[in-house]
Amino acid sequence: LSRIEQPIFSTRAHVFQIDPTTKKNWVPTSKHAVTVSYFYDSTRNVYRIISLDGSKAIINSTITPNMTFTKTSQKFGQWADSRANTVYGLGFSSESHLSKFAEKFAEFKEAARLAKEKSQEKMELTSTPSQESATGELQSPLTPESINGTDDERVPRDASLNSEPRAEPNTVPFPHSSSAINKHWEAELAALKGNNAKLTAALLESTANVKQWKQQLAAYQEEAERLHKRVTELECVSGQTAGIKTQKTELNQTIEELEAALKAKEEELERLKAEVERASELQLQKDAVSQKLQETETRNAELEAQLAGLEQRVETSQVEQESFRKSLRSLLELLDGKIFELTELRDSLAKLIDGSGS
Repeated sequence: LSRIEQPIFSTRAHVFQIDPTTKKNWVPTSKHAVTVSYFYDSTRNVYRIISLDGSKAIINSTITPNMTFTKTSQKFGQWADSRANTVYGLGFSSESHLSKFAEKFAEFKEAARLAKEKSQEKMELTSTPSQESATGELQSPLTPESINGTDDERVPRDASLNSEPRAEPNTVPFPHSSSAINKHWEAELAALKGNNAKLTAALLESTANVKQWKQQLAAYQEEAERLHKRVTELECVSGQTAGIKTQKTELNQTIEELEAALKAKEEELERLKAEVERASELQLQKDAVSQKLQETETRNAELEAQLAGLEQRVETSQVEQESFRKSLRSLLELLDGKIFELTELRDSLAKLIDGSGS
């Protein structure tokens, strides 16, 4: 900035202002993190917080002893500015940045308090003698002594009046002289009263003029304050060209980083979409396999039922086969007996044939 006002501490943060309608919601005044700086005005001995978004001043707050910076979270802080009739909020990237800004706020607030006390002491020292002299000048025309004179002033006049007849025996007799003097003093008194009335009117007019001058002075001071702020804003704009270029470079880098991050996110999104599609296909396959498994289980149950019937039929067949075997054994035994009898009969017949031939 200029040689009058210089930045003494800077940081970066997202800037917010309280909603003037609701007084509850925060309204962002910057689209991204901007530089927030403390400035010191050596001429006026004041500290201010200034932040620019491009060429627009989004913060122009003069630090006063009654201000308080409050941490509302680990990365957010706020303070109220009664002159601007608003509440500013700052969102930092880390808790350490917030703590550093709060420390500087407390430091410069204390410095502003000390500067204000020194300024008041100087004003009291310079204003006390001028007030006394002004009071004396205003009161002096209205004192009774200024109109009728003091007792010391009146006594010599009376004495001179009483001594004049004695010093000059050929003067006018005393009664006539006394009447002329009374008229003279009455005329002087009337003139003094007229002067007093004129002085009173002039005093009232001066008082009215003083009030008017005070109002004009206050208006001039407000206008000077506004112009000083405007000059400071313009100085900030002109003095922070290098800073703005640096911020532009940083913003371009940030934009490139965000574009790279966005591209990575888009690739991640495409990958997730592919995974979702594959998961959908797997789900369809799972449903088909589940259906086949259910059909297989049903078929298995049917086969088990058939197997149980076959086993029962096999058992029945085995019982029938055993019974058939027993019947065959009995029949074989019977055939064996019959064959043996036939063999014996044959042998007997052979013997008979042989016997009859011999």
